[in-house]
Amino acid sequence: MLKYIFRRVLIFIPTLFLISLIAFVISLNAPGDPIENLVTAAQGGESGSALSDNLLRAKDSLRHQLGLDLPVFYFTITSAASPDSMYKITDKNQRESLERLVDNYGNWDQISVFFEQLKKLNIAARSLLPDSNVYKPMKKETAEGLADVVENESFALMLSHDEVVIISKFNTIRSLLNENKFLGSVKDAFNKAYTAFENMRNNASRWKNWIPQINFFGYNQYHRWMFGDGNWLTGKGSIYTAGVIRGDFGLSYATRQAVTKTIKRAVPWSMTMTLLSVMLAYLISIPVGIHAAANRGKLFDRASSVVLFMLYSLPPFFIGTLLLITFANPDMLDWFEANGVKPATGYPEGASLWEKINISGPYLVLPLVSYTYSSLAFLSRTMRVAMLEVINQDYIRTARAKGLTPFLVVYKHGLRNALLPIITVFSNIFPAAIGGSIILEYIFGIPGMGQEIIQAIHTKDYPMIIAVFTLSGFMTLIGYLFADIMYAIVDPRISYSSK
Repeated sequence: MLKYIFRRVLIFIPTLFLISLIAFVISLNAPGDPIENLVTAAQGGESGSALSDNLLRAKDSLRHQLGLDLPVFYFTITSAASPDSMYKITDKNQRESLERLVDNYGNWDQISVFFEQLKKLNIAARSLLPDSNVYKPMKKETAEGLADVVENESFALMLSHDEVVIISKFNTIRSLLNENKFLGSVKDAFNKAYTAFENMRNNASRWKNWIPQINFFGYNQYHRWMFGDGNWLTGKGSIYTAGVIRGDFGLSYATRQAVTKTIKRAVPWSMTMTLLSVMLAYLISIPVGIHAAANRGKLFDRASSVVLFMLYSLPPFFIGTLLLITFANPDMLDWFEANGVKPATGYPEGASLWEKINISGPYLVLPLVSYTYSSLAFLSRTMRVAMLEVINQDYIRTARAKGLTPFLVVYKHGLRNALLPIITVFSNIFPAAIGGSIILEYIFGIPGMGQEIIQAIHTKDYPMIIAVFTLSGFMTLIGYLFADIMYAIVDPRISYSSK
């Protein structure tokens, strides 16, 4: 058994690597820019000027903090036209534009010069202060508006890759410069940028896009995401992240707090509700399923089948809402609390664990019923079918022929073998304890992972979503291992030792 467990744990390593790699790829390809999300969250939803020097410095600092200024993976397969330093372009839209320019022209040397000249043109446009002695009799607001057009068009050039669009924007800026002398300070930077564009267009080397090239990187975003920015083995020296392998999933885009902190606050409630509901479901469903199988075709079997099928067909959100309307309604039966897991004022200071349980008890009754009834119905039917298969086996008939009581026949000789399907179902509670029940937690106001997942989806908080995905994959592996071990304990015919 120990050898089998050791082998399974070894298999976990490549499996977890694939799970982490999939999660990392999803995070890379998620819509939006994480820096923009974090900056917007820090500003309370008010995004400042995209051209603000302070904002740009803040973005660069965040990119360094998140490791987005590093290569993506240990190696990349590109073309000879692409440089190995494209990751250094911090702005995602600008990087995508440069990649398209590489596809269109293939001459990175000229493309990089063109891009540098565009940046200088944009800096010159941003620094433009119209001289009142030059733009008169034009109104100041009109002059400043024309200067803003030049600035916006120069910035748009850095995000453009289509040749027709680039020429159109250059013509717009040229027309404004020729018609308005007060914009003359930008003309030199404009001429250099346009010359760089002509050189890039006239010296295209598209054939380089057909030559493959492999670039290797030791320290990269995936390595940092997995092992942190300190020592990869011990984690010492970490500044911004200790790595996923040590439970650090980075910063939340919505709150700018550590994702791990949110998970530690929410998982206990989801896990508590899941474990309590599973315990209740198993304690009730196993005897019901066994009794129904032992009395097949009789009144109890038929009645329980009808009731269980009705329960299983009712959706949880309907039962949850119905329970609230009936038992947490001052106009009907105000027996239980309608929302939350504890009073709004919190637990009394110095309250013991037992006192906290007594205080939270009325809040958890209705959620537990909603959590339990569906799995109770499913498990009871599963137990009945498994027991019906077992009680028709030869060894069960032999036990009956020896004169054993029905109780011993069913619970001692039949139950262990009938538990195998139930164990398989039980293994699914491990990922469920991480993910929580999104619908029920929302209905009853339980501050568990279900609530956090909903908020993460609404706010596009991808680090939280990726953390749940990764942890659920890990807990699924733990659940499978647990099921395999329980198979061998319950059924002596199952052995993992080599013979």
